[in-house]
Amino acid sequence: MEDFFQGYKGRSLETLKKYNVRVWGQAEINTTRGQFRGTVLPRSENDDDTHIVLKIITGYNIGIDIFTVITMKEVGYQKANYKIPEKEFPYHEGLPKVKLIGTGGTIASRLDYRTGAVIPAFSPGELYGAVPELADICNLTTEKIFAVFSENMGPENYKVLAVKIGKEIENGIDGIVIGHGTDTLHHTSAALTFMIQNSPVPIVLVGSQRSSDRPSSDAALNLIHATYAAGHGDIAEVMICMFGPTSDEYGFLHRGTRVRKMHSSYRSTFRTIGDTPLATVTRKGVVPIKQEYNHRRKDRKVDIFPYFEEKVSIVYYYPNMQPDIIDSLVDNGYKGIVIAGTGLGHVNKPLYPAIERAYKKGVHIFMTVQTLWGYVHMFVYDTGRDLMAKGIIPAENMLPEVAYIKLGWVLGQTDDPEEVRRLMLTPVNDETTPREPYNGYLIYQGGVKEVDDFVRRVHK
Repeated sequence: MEDFFQGYKGRSLETLKKYNVRVWGQAEINTTRGQFRGTVLPRSENDDDTHIVLKIITGYNIGIDIFTVITMKEVGYQKANYKIPEKEFPYHEGLPKVKLIGTGGTIASRLDYRTGAVIPAFSPGELYGAVPELADICNLTTEKIFAVFSENMGPENYKVLAVKIGKEIENGIDGIVIGHGTDTLHHTSAALTFMIQNSPVPIVLVGSQRSSDRPSSDAALNLIHATYAAGHGDIAEVMICMFGPTSDEYGFLHRGTRVRKMHSSYRSTFRTIGDTPLATVTRKGVVPIKQEYNHRRKDRKVDIFPYFEEKVSIVYYYPNMQPDIIDSLVDNGYKGIVIAGTGLGHVNKPLYPAIERAYKKGVHIFMTVQTLWGYVHMFVYDTGRDLMAKGIIPAENMLPEVAYIKLGWVLGQTDDPEEVRRLMLTPVNDETTPREPYNGYLIYQGGVKEVDDFVRRVHK
């Protein structure tokens, strides 16, 4: 027998039965907060029992509190099919060959309303059905090598990805796109920058903040921009491609070692820190912002360094931090620690003995700044000079997460203190820079007339 109340339970189920309204039924609901019309959707199995989920005409989903319901009426019924249509991806002579490697995330995906899970569409046929514009950009092949949320990506995934991309380049691919969840996208971009060097083709990581079933989804446009940059762009580096402004005017290409996710839900969440983005990208082309970058080449040479020491940690300093935090890492066999310190690179004095103990046991400790923008300057105050005397090495303007990734990569190759220091402080691709440009630090505050006028005239 068909289940007409998928995921509903308790009081919400009783409400639906009281008014003879089914899941997938088109319902008119009169509440104390107004009248609503839309399709009743299934609930996630782990959700509460006091709300009914309605997809309204705009395409958005809203929750109706059952205690506000005055009347409810089913005015139609048609079970929805949320499967992404699949069409054969056409081949066009002369278009570049792009390989899309899947790791997970919400690119060209749909939502399973029963479980609340995002189900990705991934075959070329599914992607063509979801984003037909891709066929005008490239000849696309796909391969899913992981299907994980980005918080579950780690060193073993990075190494597998690096080796896989190296083989694709050697086999003649014109560009690589990596579909990836956004939460740790910048960690993976840093890891691949260190593991894949001297690439002759673009390597573009892309994700989306909002799944494809939402009207405001950024998935399709991000994918269009990423495949264009991979297939036609001249910048042969590891990059992240995501929305520039919150509107759909253009995307940014961010260098893989200077980028960070900066907002939990904005589509324009990724920002280059301490520098400018590499380029903007639209459906029509890539426009460089920076003039210095690695150019596309016709050869197939690439250097792959798939190394990573997992016993590395990042510690965010906070007032009154106790030394047992550092001691516990040392006792558990950690070989490297990155500290995100205050100000110019400081921690409190109670940590000094623990830092000395860690250094004497051969633990490599590097200092970054939790301000994100700016440099570590440990010669300015006594605190910084004292910490350097105890073995801490300033990591210049390397972002804390990038320093963590790079230290893991370096320690995967050597444990010699001088060589670790040399590799950490020798830039691979702008993870440290001699200076930060004047327009590399822009944070505007709302409420000020000139800022509000600018935001209204331009965009966020």
